[in-house]
Amino acid sequence: MQRALIILIFLGAVAAASAGVWRYGYLQALDQLARQGQGDLALASDRLVGQLRRFGELAVILADHPQSAELAEGRGSEAARLLYLDVADKTDALDVLFVDVAGRVQASARGPVGGDLSDTDYVKRAQKGALGWGHGISKPLAQRAFYYAAPSFGASGKVNGAVVVAAGMDGIEDAWRGGLRAVFFTDARGQVFVTNRSELVLWQRAAGGPGLAPPEGDVPPFASYETGGHEIWQLGWGPYLPQNALHLVRPLPVIGLTGEVLMDVAPARQLAKLQATVVAALCLAFGALLFLATERRRTLARANADLEERVARRTTALSEINMALRQEVSERKDAETALARAQADLVQAGKLSALGKMSAGISHELNQPLMAIRSFAENAALFLERGKPERAAENLGRISDMARRMGRIIKNLRAFSTQQTEPVTRVDLVAVLDSAVEMISARARTMGIVLDYKRVPHPIWVQGGEVRLGQVFVNLMTNALDAMNGSDAGVLTLRVTQGETLVVDVCDTGPGVADPAKVFDPFYSTKEVGASEGMGLGLSISYGIMQSFGGEIRVRNTHPGAVFSVEIQPWEAREAA
Repeated sequence: MQRALIILIFLGAVAAASAGVWRYGYLQALDQLARQGQGDLALASDRLVGQLRRFGELAVILADHPQSAELAEGRGSEAARLLYLDVADKTDALDVLFVDVAGRVQASARGPVGGDLSDTDYVKRAQKGALGWGHGISKPLAQRAFYYAAPSFGASGKVNGAVVVAAGMDGIEDAWRGGLRAVFFTDARGQVFVTNRSELVLWQRAAGGPGLAPPEGDVPPFASYETGGHEIWQLGWGPYLPQNALHLVRPLPVIGLTGEVLMDVAPARQLAKLQATVVAALCLAFGALLFLATERRRTLARANADLEERVARRTTALSEINMALRQEVSERKDAETALARAQADLVQAGKLSALGKMSAGISHELNQPLMAIRSFAENAALFLERGKPERAAENLGRISDMARRMGRIIKNLRAFSTQQTEPVTRVDLVAVLDSAVEMISARARTMGIVLDYKRVPHPIWVQGGEVRLGQVFVNLMTNALDAMNGSDAGVLTLRVTQGETLVVDVCDTGPGVADPAKVFDPFYSTKEVGASEGMGLGLSISYGIMQSFGGEIRVRNTHPGAVFSVEIQPWEAREAA
């Protein structure tokens, strides 16, 4: 009786251990499957974005075509139709068309003309001078398409129309058919817009819940649950989709979609089952040996000695592995600390380099008030000796004004040169620009450069860090002054454009940028090799600072000079998010 009870307890313990091993192995396999799925989803997302971007680039190229100017003037519609048809055939575009400033279709490769697209978001954005995009089953095409609208500018610089390129989803999906993973992309409404499983096209996610449902007909079986931080879907959606799948998502804000993938968890379960079976077999075998050992004490002694020896070897091996892992973790932490320190030093070096370039002008700015203070102080003393206190008070007031001016200059220098990392906060862009202009104005006057800055009379609140944002504009304006060094009539223009996107343009009349595609690369410089100034890091650091604030820097050449456009996120957008 006692022996039977011991056997039952042992079998229960083996079952519990096997269940624990199955659970642990299953979660570990899910973690590995999730990493693999995120990689597959990232590849699929990048491929979709890349395929769509070429249509956006096509729209930009066609917007600058001379045919667009003729269409804006109401001429050449048939020639434009033939051109657009040829482009659509060669690029596999669904349609190419031109809309005027009123949003009416003037020419189309395959569709009718005269339609009104003024209420579409992508055309509205193009009419404001930016590249617009949108998607859906909507006009002008009654099928799934992704639209890019590029503005066409007239000789006056105003938008006189837009070129719209439509990319058909069927052509993109044809290359994805039969993919190993079920990948689909949903829009903001939760509707499946692009997928490598044709049976999921236009399926809709229920509001506030997981899963998908077809646009019409009966809803197939579906259930979901979470295990170990992973979302598992139980599906009955057909033979080409897994019955139990790990659901992963990846947002794609650049095209307004969300990538999702379904990873079959059957291999993970099989692996966990195999591990649990092995553990159960080992435990049963060990129990059988232990049971026999109770009958044969001599065999027990030898078995125990052998077991202890194996445990000791395994423990030694595990100890060595743990020691190696600790050393690797320590080395990685040291490397990360060194990298962060190096990045901070590079940022500080960029600031000090900019201060060095402005040192002569700043010295002049400080020397002028000092000389004036000395003169006003001597005059005040003379007026007091002559019994004219009102004139002395006037001179003392001027001394106070000069002291405040010097204090403002020194405060800007101290804030700019301080090495610190600020969190993203609410910053007044106008105050940042005023401080940056004040810092470089002395050097601009010394070089004979005209500073054209139309100051906005009210605060503009953006998200960023006051010191680092100031460094970006000081770097850009310093580079502009360097580009105009030696110019007879240089002009540095600073413009603030408010709209859906807040843009600050820094324009110069220098020779322009030789290679705009590489200008933000580290250590890329247009200065001569061996020059004492410039390591090619200023623009790279500025680009990284703006990306950390959710903004961006773009560059383009003009005639003459170059324009650096700084896109900044308004503070209202952060509050809305």
